Amino acid sequence: MLNLDGLNLAGTKLDSTIVRAVAGLGDGPLTEAGLVRHVHPLFSRTLERGRRTGEIYLANHSLGRPLDMMATDVARALDAWYAGQDEAWGPWFDEMQAYRAAIAQLIGCSRWDCVVPKTAAGQGLRAVLNALPWRGSKPVVLTTAGEFDSIDFILRTYAQRGEIQLRWVPVRETAHGGASLPTIDPQEVIERIRTAHAPRLVVVSQVAFATGQVVEGMSAIVREAHARGAMVMIDTYHSAGVMPVRFDACGADFAVGGNYKYTRGGPGACWLCVHPRHLTEVGSEAQPELRTLDTGWFAKRDTFRYERPEHPLLSGGGDAWLESTPAVLPFFQARSGLHLTLALGVERLRAYSLEQQGVLRDALAARGVQVVPRPLETGGAFLLLRSERAQELCAELKRAGVNVDARGAFVRLCPDILTTRAEMEEAAGRIAGCLEASEKADRAGAARR
Repeated sequence: MLNLDGLNLAGTKLDSTIVRAVAGLGDGPLTEAGLVRHVHPLFSRTLERGRRTGEIYLANHSLGRPLDMMATDVARALDAWYAGQDEAWGPWFDEMQAYRAAIAQLIGCSRWDCVVPKTAAGQGLRAVLNALPWRGSKPVVLTTAGEFDSIDFILRTYAQRGEIQLRWVPVRETAHGGASLPTIDPQEVIERIRTAHAPRLVVVSQVAFATGQVVEGMSAIVREAHARGAMVMIDTYHSAGVMPVRFDACGADFAVGGNYKYTRGGPGACWLCVHPRHLTEVGSEAQPELRTLDTGWFAKRDTFRYERPEHPLLSGGGDAWLESTPAVLPFFQARSGLHLTLALGVERLRAYSLEQQGVLRDALAARGVQVVPRPLETGGAFLLLRSERAQELCAELKRAGVNVDARGAFVRLCPDILTTRAEMEEAAGRIAGCLEASEKADRAGAARR
């Protein structure tokens, strides 16, 4: 657990309400009783909806549930505008820097200015693609077939336009306890780095979005890429906030992620992290070797002097990767969820998530429902239920009061700190009932045919 009194985010301490709530938990492992008593009161609006509708929310891997104070934080941003008009930029800038510092703390990056706010992870990818140096031919980008749709779509679009040469690491079906699961093989990623005709950039997720697979050996992938002259971007959207990222220790060149899911920040709060090796020192006259075309006046040196030298001069540090006037409300949206995540500690959240997944898995098994049989430690924050009619099953579960989602042939089930054991038991019963009803309907249809 972090020293809550000492954690300082670009001059802003963690919210005192959150600090007091988390302090009541003590330093040991998270428990349901402690969370219900001390943390659940921070979510009264969210929990009231659940009591009113009877819905059990297991889509925490999708849109995270906000704290009550998120509305207060956003209102504070708007109040500054009403009260101060253009003077609102003072507190807005402060919150942007605190956001960058919180993300750096979250992902294990030693410099807050390495974090560059973006409105989407894909925006961060485009910034990196538009910085790739050409060496006589279009740069080769190596990625896996298991990346999120937006990342995949952007890369395919760049390839279609002839901006990059795209190479693939396939996703292969591998056995897990008698069942098969699409899997990214880290060793195959390394082999493809060696044979893919000098890739300039490798793009790979720490946790696969569709299956929750933790892609092990990220440091080995980075080392091999660097030995071959390639840079590495890690997509942390399904890892940041639920398991350690350790950006500095890994040595990756870039990371992208967002606050939509596990840190409860909603849409528009995303980021790109650039390793210091690609940045100049703040205050230095030197210009970085790696420069992106995705730029704007906030990336200028002496932004508000309005000078226009023939050769644009960039700010030092990560500010060189800023663009035009930033969207400020996402920083306030993300504040409370980030503060809570940092106060609880990612290691403790990871341990509690694994415990909860085990409870839900056992509750389903007791009712004859088998999730994909793999060790919990090899996955992210959600369980998988395989179904050839996954989308239809999600709709049926929604009508039964269980909110889940699907990717491909998998229904994803994700409890979080607001999910109680009683809810998981009830959800397991509803899921089993939906599956039984679906099987009966299939048998009846087959008999009619």
